[in-house]
Amino acid sequence: MKKIKVSLFVILLHTVGAIWAQDLQLTAKDSIVKNSWMFGLGYNFVDDSGDVFDELLDLDKQWNAVAFPSRVSIGKYFNSGIGVEAIGSYNKYKVGKTVDGAVNLEETDYFAIDSRVSYDLNKIIGETAWFDPYIGLGLGYTDANNKGRGTYNGVVGFRTWITERIGLDFNSSGKWAMDKGDGATNHLQHAVGVVYQFKAEKGLSKKGLEKQAQIEEILKEQQRVADSIAAAKKQEEEARLLAERLKKEQEALRLAEVEKEKAAAEKQRREDLQAKINSFGSINFALNSSYLDSRTKKTLNSIAELLQENPTVTVKLGAYTDSRGTDKYNLWLSQRRMQRSLDFLVSKGVSSEKVNATAFGEEELLNNCEDGVYCTEQEHKINRRIEITVDKI
Repeated sequence: MKKIKVSLFVILLHTVGAIWAQDLQLTAKDSIVKNSWMFGLGYNFVDDSGDVFDELLDLDKQWNAVAFPSRVSIGKYFNSGIGVEAIGSYNKYKVGKTVDGAVNLEETDYFAIDSRVSYDLNKIIGETAWFDPYIGLGLGYTDANNKGRGTYNGVVGFRTWITERIGLDFNSSGKWAMDKGDGATNHLQHAVGVVYQFKAEKGLSKKGLEKQAQIEEILKEQQRVADSIAAAKKQEEEARLLAERLKKEQEALRLAEVEKEKAAAEKQRREDLQAKINSFGSINFALNSSYLDSRTKKTLNSIAELLQENPTVTVKLGAYTDSRGTDKYNLWLSQRRMQRSLDFLVSKGVSSEKVNATAFGEEELLNNCEDGVYCTEQEHKINRRIEITVDKI
């Protein structure tokens, strides 16, 4: 009996450890691009009105653009956050637009070749896999309004990634003429386009490194538990031999041990049932939703079958939300999640008397994602859950 108990305990520990390790499995979200090449193609918009920031967004009067892709770029980006780019752009100053403080009367071409050094602000504010704000400085040559001039450039912008390779780039540059002796003026150039990332070298983000360290700690703990179990088995064997020698003299102790084993068996059955419930998978909800998706229904269906197979078993069902929204709203939302889960179990033949259901709202968060604390959507999702635990067996 004791060998069976130890074996079941080993299986339980390894099952719980495997589930825990699976939750901490490294994914694509835990990696970031360390360095890469990047090619961009898009549109540029030139504001050479002469009023700098006055009426900055007056597209109709001040912005000049052409109908076809008019900007191309190539750059190399390094793990340090530094990026080096070369950019070529073309445009036309349209008749009727404001150029150098006056209404333009003749359509003229705009050409620019620029180089710049940029810095990824994620190195300061925290790395993500989808949003890259940046600033930069550079030099260039621009032929605008039939006036050529070298320029000092300053840029601010951001990239947002649709896939690991393809993203959108939005930026605005201020271009200051090096020599204004021939009437050359300062101007603004805005750009939007598609960027393609290639020859990328990836590595773990800060969060990914932390998760990797946690996984290593879990494996060490599993080994420690296995060693402890082996030592416990040895001690149990020694105790069994001693019990056989003292059997006649310790009848009262034997009876007490029987009762102890009965209690342990009951505890073990409870743990086995809870482990089986846990193995069916977690139950989580989308933001502001009480909808039961196919995965949730599958989990609840497995729980319904377990309850039907074990007529004496009752469970507790707790419904929770994340911290976003008011306390009153979150309590109401958790009640809907609770009721829909309970209704589903009842529809599968489970008596409502076998389920002690309670709605907790945003109480008992599983992490530190409280009001006012920034968390990722995945971290918030952990708290939008249904927890089912064994009540009575």
